Amino acid sequence: MRVIEKFVIASLFICAAPIAILLAFNHNLFPGTADLSPYSVTLVSGFLAVISVNVVIAFYIYLAMREPADKHEPDPKFVADAKDSVKQFTGDAQQSSQPLKKQQ
Repeated sequence: MRVIEKFVIASLFICAAPIAILLAFNHNLFPGTADLSPYSVTLVSGFLAVISVNVVIAFYIYLAMREPADKHEPDPKFVADAKDSVKQFTGDAQQSSQPLKKQQ
């Protein structure tokens, strides 16, 4: 499964899971919720909705950590351009610090 597909599926679950939990509690789909006060139903459903989002995020992180690191290779042209940019930046910084050293 590609990384973008995992991201899209996790995003859908992050949106759908809390809404489903809230609707299930409001329509008394869970056993025993009819006996709770409206205040308790709101607190419990909100707490479980937040927990569900955290579970989905943790599962997504777990899947991301299982991705093989050697599978993803950076673009060689991008790496070369980045190295040139860093060399140019550090070279300019050293040249601009020379007048400061002479003044001191």
